[in-house]
Amino acid sequence: MAYNQMSGTLPPDIGDTLPNLHFLDMASNRFVGQIPSSVANATLLRQIDLSRNNFSGGNRLEARDALDWEFLSSLANCSLLKELRLAMNNLSGALPASIANLSTQLNTITLCGNQISGSFPPGIKNFVNLVTLDMNENLFTGSIPDFLGELADLGSLIFNGNKFSGNIPASLGNLTALNELILSNNHLEGVIPVSLGKCQSLNTLDLAGNHLSGSIPMEVFSIESLSNYLDLSGNFLNGTLPMEVGRLRNTPFLSVSNNRLSGEIPTSIGDCQVLEYLYLSDNFFQGSVPKSLSNLRGLEKLDLSSNDLSGPFPDFLAGLPFLNLLNLSFNDLDGEVPVDKIFSNSSEFSVIGNHKLCGGISSLHLPSCSTQTSKKNRSLILEITLPIVVPLLLFALFMTCCYERKQKKLGLPAKDLTNVPTRLSYLELMKATDDFSDENLIGVGSHGSVYRGVLGDDKTVVAIKVLNLVQRGAFKAFVAECEALRNIRHRNLVKILTTCSSVDLRGNDFRAIVFDFMPNGSLESWLHPDTDRKLYSRRLGLLQRLDIAIDVAAAVSYLHDHCETPIIHCDLKPSNVLLDGNMTGRVGDFGLARFLSNGTDRHLSSSVAMKGSIGYMAPEYGMGGQVWTHADVYSYGVLLLELFTGRRPTDDMFKDGLTLQKHVEGAFTKGAQVTGIVDPSLFSDEEEGEDTSVIMIGRQASERITRCLESVLMVGLCCAKESPRERITIKDAVTRMEAIKTLLLAPKM
Repeated sequence: MAYNQMSGTLPPDIGDTLPNLHFLDMASNRFVGQIPSSVANATLLRQIDLSRNNFSGGNRLEARDALDWEFLSSLANCSLLKELRLAMNNLSGALPASIANLSTQLNTITLCGNQISGSFPPGIKNFVNLVTLDMNENLFTGSIPDFLGELADLGSLIFNGNKFSGNIPASLGNLTALNELILSNNHLEGVIPVSLGKCQSLNTLDLAGNHLSGSIPMEVFSIESLSNYLDLSGNFLNGTLPMEVGRLRNTPFLSVSNNRLSGEIPTSIGDCQVLEYLYLSDNFFQGSVPKSLSNLRGLEKLDLSSNDLSGPFPDFLAGLPFLNLLNLSFNDLDGEVPVDKIFSNSSEFSVIGNHKLCGGISSLHLPSCSTQTSKKNRSLILEITLPIVVPLLLFALFMTCCYERKQKKLGLPAKDLTNVPTRLSYLELMKATDDFSDENLIGVGSHGSVYRGVLGDDKTVVAIKVLNLVQRGAFKAFVAECEALRNIRHRNLVKILTTCSSVDLRGNDFRAIVFDFMPNGSLESWLHPDTDRKLYSRRLGLLQRLDIAIDVAAAVSYLHDHCETPIIHCDLKPSNVLLDGNMTGRVGDFGLARFLSNGTDRHLSSSVAMKGSIGYMAPEYGMGGQVWTHADVYSYGVLLLELFTGRRPTDDMFKDGLTLQKHVEGAFTKGAQVTGIVDPSLFSDEEEGEDTSVIMIGRQASERITRCLESVLMVGLCCAKESPRERITIKDAVTRMEAIKTLLLAPKM
């Protein structure tokens, strides 16, 4: 009954009247009064959500003494209780010891946003199935106990905004399933435990605003799964920033500001290709600003202020296309400040406190630079370097030409490079696509456009995906797609041939990916054809749809279960399934793909931004849930239902609570024929392909075909369950779909 405008009080005997109740959700209404104590008599209750109401309590639940906390003690009767959410209320005082009597089935405890005080409740150690423990923004004191390291299933540990003191327990390193560890803004002291390096599923590590000291363990930077953020700011950390920082290749946010770090900024930080926010201010860093920062093409904010940096002004930072905030103030940099790009707007950068700078825009009020000195220096540099550099360049050009000629002569295929290759230039791709003409435009996506192109003397037809780098997240998508596709090979994945990392004719950054061309377009175009496009006037038959469904499931199973580093696609939908000349399904577009740090652990990240497309995106994404393989399974289930019903999950008919899943479920629960909800084109007289035995259903659907459709739709429903834990695995989906096809094609007895 959630999300309505219901008011009044709850019936005092609600728990007595409904003793078999498993699930009670009355959130986001206008209920008032007290929560009836009879709720505790519904002993089968597993989940209760009364949030966002006006209970004297509810959303303003009050507890000041032991008597007020009795409602918690009464929940001990609910032996199947799995979630306890008491966030954002007026609960105060210490948690009663009776919390230890709650159901051991508890997997979620959320107490955030209250004024609960006292030490950490020892009864928490009883909840061995705990996945989420959120106690942030309270008044807890004392130390964080060692026994938390024994709760092996913990995925989220969120204690920020309390008054915890003492050391961070080394036992937390035993939590190999941990995704989030947020301990910021407490009074923690001592060193960062080296053991945290064993938490190879962490996507978020936040230890900011404490009293931590010592050096930063290099093991922390070996956590390659940190795909959300790493924040160690506001402590007393000393020593250097380890070279291992370059291992954070999936981290968009890194802050070590307001510490006591010294030494040079490591050049390896340029390997953190996904970085968008980098804060190194208020330390004692020395040396020059490393030029490797120019590799961080997605960087938006960079703060190097209040250090001891020296050397020439880092004018190369002007080449970062998305940089909109740059703070270099209070260092000892020298040289000329540019006047272009970010340096043309004084509201976006600061250089105050650097007394050796000159030039720049007038609003900086810097002294003018000596043009004579500049010319003299440039002349000296040219005199020294030209005799050395020119012969080397000519030799390199000669060797390159020889190498290319040898490759053509031998007919060798293009090599797969581990880094982003630059073998194809912008001009070559422009020629291949006839200046990126509309006639060669295949499709437009969220991060760019795809063109048909013809390359080389052999006129190889390819698909060229050109990234729109003005679009936020496009560069990150480019890196993710290259990283995902460079080391994987499967017949049901779109093959990447090469990439282009160059500049266009205006000097702007240009990024493109070259793929195998798929002559039959996307699955989306076949399921929902445009009336003016003759290519898709044909229809997919039953057997073709089964084959494509198996192809997609096999591709996802390969990504999840057979890659050295498992990959989550994060955006499965018909437009990202392409069909080759044999109508084989191939999954493409890995712009949102994420890597799993541990093949045995299915958790990956808890990103603030929702990942995926509306209708196909797993519901837990929208609630800040974890990105894991179950989410791809959900998307596959929706795709499967769409493939056989012909209806998008965003169809206009799906409103007022009706979804594609419920539409299909209705055919089963109401005893209706599933043939009444499948795509009508399955009953068309037209046939596609050589095999006409079962491709089209015909006017009189056989019992075998009806069972096949029922089984397929049931697989779709099992994949697209609301709860992630109720979904089958993609491996199970492959097995079931192959069995359905086998039964369909079995000879008649």
